[in-house]
Amino acid sequence: MEITRKSHHVAAYLFCFALLSIFLPLKIYPFVFLLASVVFFTAAYRSSATTFQKFAQEPWLLALCVFVIYAIFSFAITSDGEPPIRDNLIKLVINMSFFATSIYWLAQQEKSTLIRLVDWTMHLILVLCFLQLLIYHQAFHFQLITGASSSAKGSALYNKDLFFWGLSDKNMFGARIALLGLIYILIPLIRDARISCWRILFVFLLAFLSLSRTPIVALLIGVLLIFWFFAKRPIKIALVLFLCFIAPFIFEKVLRVDTLTASNDGMGVRITYWKAFFQHFEEIKPWGNGFLKGGDFLAQYAAYYHGEPHIHNTFLSCYLELGMVGLLSYVLFLWFFFRYCKGINHSRSFWLAVFLPLLAIMMILYSGYDNDIILYLQLSFILGTSKKTTSEQIKIGF
Repeated sequence: MEITRKSHHVAAYLFCFALLSIFLPLKIYPFVFLLASVVFFTAAYRSSATTFQKFAQEPWLLALCVFVIYAIFSFAITSDGEPPIRDNLIKLVINMSFFATSIYWLAQQEKSTLIRLVDWTMHLILVLCFLQLLIYHQAFHFQLITGASSSAKGSALYNKDLFFWGLSDKNMFGARIALLGLIYILIPLIRDARISCWRILFVFLLAFLSLSRTPIVALLIGVLLIFWFFAKRPIKIALVLFLCFIAPFIFEKVLRVDTLTASNDGMGVRITYWKAFFQHFEEIKPWGNGFLKGGDFLAQYAAYYHGEPHIHNTFLSCYLELGMVGLLSYVLFLWFFFRYCKGINHSRSFWLAVFLPLLAIMMILYSGYDNDIILYLQLSFILGTSKKTTSEQIKIGF
């Protein structure tokens, strides 16, 4: 029993270190994830070996296994073993193993101590993100501190020579801030039955300083859902009125709707890539064009191509690269995992507030193989399965 308790403590600290590791400039996170996978599985299996057979039959896990196995098969028949593609396949396998073993372990845990550890880890992560963004802005003489007029200008802020934390890519860094920022906002909601206004303001400040529209959109969706599901009626009315008041500023300065279709704008690039996907749909094989072959497709068919390895939409990427098997297995993984979470905690409101912002980001950015997505799902699982929170309990404060 003492050995089991120690192994669970080690697993908890290792999970937090894994969370930190994705922000380090030295890419050690695959090794941390791999080590953590072994520790998670060992700790869970020692605790209750009889639960493994039932866990192994979970529909979301079976769908995830199909997705990973098909990606390996696709790589084997369509790739010449190019190092970048091979490395991404290895990361995919490690990421999904890390996810599956962590859920197996987390499903057996009392999570209050882990939530406290995660909260302190998130404090550290976001403070360092703030410092990183301040250093970028200081080097740019704070010329973009009130926002950028285009995606290209926003990207110019990210000086790789000054990079020490997070990611040196504007959109990916912004999306990471959004996903983990939502978790940061949700922690007091679950732990203390409280919506923390200072956390919301701090995360929005980080998102604004990142100069990426992606986190703003996802955070707006997530925070609106949190208030809509958990706040009292007068707060909901006040929020709607406030949003109507600041809508012109959001559309012009934050979302930059006047430049959405420009060729040097991130959204304009996405629209061009999606247009190529649908206009040349017949060029995509039903079994997929191959693992990480999205860039080849875009280079050939998009009106212009800026070198991205994917199409900026998780579901279109899955079909483009892995065909119907890849798309269907990935969608089923997400759906069955949603059902699995909801089966543990029946709070439909909480899970919608968690999953809808994720889907919004996946529609405009991720490839589907990214560690941000699995960490967000893991952290959501930790919070959502710890205890149920109802709107009658929720207070709003700083």
